[in-house]
Amino acid sequence: MTTDPDKQEVLIVTGMSGAGRSTVANALEDLDWYVVDNLPPQMLRPLVDLVERAGTNLPRIAAVVDIRGRDLFGDFLETVQLLRSGTQVQVIFLEARDDALVRRFESVRRPHPLQGDGTLLDGIAAERSRLLAVRESSDLVIDTSDLNVHQLATTITERFAAEGRAGVQLTIMSFGFKYGLPTDVDLVVDARFLPNPFWIPELRAHTGVDPEVRDFVLAQTGALEFIDHYAAALAPVLAGYQRENKRHATIGIGCTGGKHRSVAMARELASRLEKLPGVAVNIKHRDLGRE
Repeated sequence: MTTDPDKQEVLIVTGMSGAGRSTVANALEDLDWYVVDNLPPQMLRPLVDLVERAGTNLPRIAAVVDIRGRDLFGDFLETVQLLRSGTQVQVIFLEARDDALVRRFESVRRPHPLQGDGTLLDGIAAERSRLLAVRESSDLVIDTSDLNVHQLATTITERFAAEGRAGVQLTIMSFGFKYGLPTDVDLVVDARFLPNPFWIPELRAHTGVDPEVRDFVLAQTGALEFIDHYAAALAPVLAGYQRENKRHATIGIGCTGGKHRSVAMARELASRLEKLPGVAVNIKHRDLGRE
């Protein structure tokens, strides 16, 4: 669907109970959509009006509209049709096979919203019947029967991420081992295999940000060789993170005090990884200036 920058972008998520609406809503929130769950169709127009008055603060909104609205859901098609006249609207319909829906409901031990005194399959059949016209009028139908939550989130990300958005937000954090390991890192590198500039009087007061220390550290045997090989090893890892919808990752690089070697190595590694497709790199020096 071609987007019109002059029109408010609205995404309506609907479909079968148990087909993954919550997963889709969470994925859209991670993509910076403003998501409203369990919204009656009659509230779509007031929501759009509210967002338009807010200007560019909430540029894209997504609303989860489903059978939980009971009788209020009956106006869905009419409301969407009216909304399309002045708004850029897409409707996603999520569905799944009966056996997949039964398995999901049984795993959480919850009844179907339309089950009443009947069986789980009775509720599913009733919902399919009520949603038939909605499904036929939807812009995109996604069958989630054979998708796990990560695969469904990846499908949504690939289709609805803003153009140019990074697939992985990567933080490279330098730190000092003497202050303890960071608790929020995915991978840890030990830069203490390199000589410590601390013991060179003219470098002691400087940090790994300064050219003198950076050049000294990177000139040591094995420094650039390690950076080259580690960056190459991380390339398929970061690509895999994007496929598996892991959107944030942190790499810790430590030395003794977090002032010289780890800082220089973190900056050099960042310069390599920021060239990878879909990767946005942020550098954090946890213990710099702590001494």
